[in-house]
Order: sequence, then C-alpha cells, then structure tokens
Amino acid sequence: MTRKYVVRTFGCQMNAHDSERISGLLEEDGMEMAEHEDDADVVVLNTCCIRENADEKLYGTLGWLKPWKEAGKSLGRERQIVVAGCLAQKDKEVVREKAPYVDVVMGTHNVHRAIELLDMASVRGGITEIFDEAVIDDHALFPSALPVKRERSYNAWVTIQIGCDNSCTYCIVPSVRGEEISRPFGDIVAEVQGLAAQGVTEISLLGQNVNSYGRDLSLAKKRGGDLDIRVRPQFAELLRAVGSVEGVRRVRYVSPHPKDMNLETLQAMADTAAVCEHLHYPLQSGSDRVLSLMHRGYTAERYLSRMQEARALIPDLAVTTDIIVGFPGETEDDFLRSMEVAAEAQFDAAYLYIFSPREGTAAALMTDDYCDPAVVSQRYDRLKVVLDHSAVQKHRERIGRTEEVIVEGRNKRDEEKWTGRTRQNKLVHFSSNEMLRVGQYAMVEIHDAARFHLSGVLTEVGEMPTHKVRLSVQSV
Repeated sequence: MTRKYVVRTFGCQMNAHDSERISGLLEEDGMEMAEHEDDADVVVLNTCCIRENADEKLYGTLGWLKPWKEAGKSLGRERQIVVAGCLAQKDKEVVREKAPYVDVVMGTHNVHRAIELLDMASVRGGITEIFDEAVIDDHALFPSALPVKRERSYNAWVTIQIGCDNSCTYCIVPSVRGEEISRPFGDIVAEVQGLAAQGVTEISLLGQNVNSYGRDLSLAKKRGGDLDIRVRPQFAELLRAVGSVEGVRRVRYVSPHPKDMNLETLQAMADTAAVCEHLHYPLQSGSDRVLSLMHRGYTAERYLSRMQEARALIPDLAVTTDIIVGFPGETEDDFLRSMEVAAEAQFDAAYLYIFSPREGTAAALMTDDYCDPAVVSQRYDRLKVVLDHSAVQKHRERIGRTEEVIVEGRNKRDEEKWTGRTRQNKLVHFSSNEMLRVGQYAMVEIHDAARFHLSGVLTEVGEMPTHKVRLSVQSV
C-alpha cells in the first residue's frame, strides 16, 4: 500500500516554500498527498516562531495527533509525526518534552534530510536533529537541487537568499535561520529559465532581506583578492535578469528592508515590464525613538521619502506594510507618530500586529517597559481604523478600471464566481460566462470595492496556460 502524507504550514513564505520542498521529497520517495490526516501515514508540521499564536497552533495540533498516532497501531499502520521549521530549531527540547511521541524534530538547515530522518525514526524511535548553522550544500540551502511540489503550478517561489544579518530587537529569525547567504546569480536565473520552460509565468523571489542580495557574494570576491569589485547589493541586476526571461510575465519579491531599499532597485522595478507594481515595505513603527529601540536603521522621514520616490518612479504602485503596536516602551506620543505616518503613507493594505515577546530576542528582556495590554488593544483598534480607511479608498480608486488578473480558481464562497489577482497583488472576485483555468490571464472590469478585495466582471480571456496541474500543499 502506498504511504500518504499531509504537510501543514505555520508561518511565512519561507516556511511555505520549505513545505513545498518537503512535499517534493516525500513524493520522490513514493508517497502520495492525502486529503486529510485520517488517510495519512506521515504528518509534517512546519513551524514558525515569530508570533505566539504559532506556538499555540503547534501544540494544539500535536495534542490531537497523539491519539491519531496511537490509532494507527490498531489499523496496522505506522504513523509518523514530523515537527520542522523555526520553532523546532529554537525549542527542540520543549517540543520533545511536550510531545515525546513525535518521531522527528528537525530544524531549518536540514530539510534535505527529511526522508533519511523518517527512516531512522522507524528503526530507532524518536530523532532530533538540529544544525546550528547552514550546511554549505546546495541541497541544504536552496531548492534547485531538491524536488519541489509547488502550491500553485503557475507560480513558483525561487529562493535567492537565506538567513538575515540584521539585529531587529523583536525578531528571532537571525537566530533560527542564520547569517545571510546569497545564492549564485547564475543559478537563480537558470532555475527561472527552467521554470518558464515548464509553463510557469509568475516568479516570486524569496529571501529574509532580498534587497541586500549579493552583498556577501561581492564581499567574498573582494576578500579573495578582487580589489576592483565594489561591495554592494546585486538585487537590482537580479530583478532585471529574471524579468527578462522569456515566458515570465510577472515577477514579485519578499521581503525587503527599508534601510537597504535604494533607487537602483526602484529604477529596476520601473524599467522591467515583468516586475509587478507592488512593494511590500515594512514600517513597523512611525516613531523614530521606537525605530531606534527596534534597531531598524531608518527614520520615519527616510521611510516616507523613499516611498514617495517609489510612487513617482513606478506608476500605479501598490504599497503594503507591517506595523507593530505595543513595542516595549511605546508611549502615546510614539503611537501617534505611527498614526500620522500611516495616514500620510496611504497604504493599500497593512498587516497590523500586537507585540509578542519571543524568547531569545533583546525585546523579550525589556520587561520593565512592557505596555499595558488594555492600552495596546485600544491602540490597535485606533490604528486599524486609519489603515482600513486608506485600504478601502485605494480600492475604490480602481472602480471603473479594467485590470489584468491571473486566475486562482473558483471563489470559495460563491462557486458561480472566480477569483484572481492583479499585478498589484489585489484579490478580485469576478463573474464569467467562460470556463477558465487556474493560471490563465484575463481582463476584468472593476465594479465594486471592499477592504480586502475588488469585484468585477470578465471582459476578455487570455490564452490557456501551459503549466501542469498539481495538488496544493495544505496551509493553516
């Protein structure tokens, strides 16, 4: 009987892409994806540790997986549980203590060993393997040498960099992902060319701090004796190269850091037709004092100035952001600065978070400066009003326009409608008398707008996509 698996993902895009890699490895080993855990022999929980609710989701899921694993014995099936990712990297002992029945605990640097570890656990019992640093091995670092089962067949994540050299005081990522390591330029372009040949039309470049890409590569060359080379990021050149690959219609990227955002990158976005008119630009706080406490490396004025330059260079640019409310020591005046910057920025969308202390970060030690939860909750609601207003206004400005969307599938709430996404990464629900295919491009006239989506009617259908249809990786 063919063994089956389920992969559940908790966390960011990097986690989601690691899940695709794990799924690819499992299928290469002969397994099939199951629709539900009841039909599965292996359940992989790929974890995040940035926010507290990720912990809660993990241990809640592990709680009901214990009887699932025990039930397998009565069915004559060996059921295995894998906990992978950032939380496993950080809290391997805690995972083992709370759930000793877990078969494999593995970190962020050994995704390539998933099958070997499962096989070892079958013979020896529970296995914990955490590498403190990335193994300098293409299999360990980047997906090009690993089988990948993509969540969306028309879109592909392409890892350009792992790790992070920043020291943001609230963030645990550098501890669990390690220092920045850039992938060779030519390898990235070659992978994109291969994906385009398979019919992939949308490429999403992925890294913890993409706009510092290549700085370590040029530094290594300089240390190697190339004294003429200038140590600098190469992200702008990479955008131009990827965007010029034949067959690629859309290029996206996450996540940039405002302190490293330069005019070269913005100009490359403006000059390269395939690069989408969307910039995710994390603010985190509008207060210079709080930004300094966070070790963000920029001021609110610099942030707004570079954003204004981006909008001037790139017509129809949509800007989204992240903001943290209630960072230790945040005063009412600090919060009002965030309100003012948010109002001036007029973001298309914002991801608003309440500060959550993560063990191992500098901010977690600022206990004397923790904000009153009731005050933080009130601030969250006040800022949300400002952000919601600008999001709705930005969407309303698109009523009457005709937008190019890539079809994502049937609307989950209304099977009579379809769902697509614009170049600006805006979700569009639309009516169509045509039978469409996922990954197909279409033109939609926008008739209505809400905070999270646009609504419209199909006006024109593009050519059929050429990618192969695949099942999706489950995400929670």
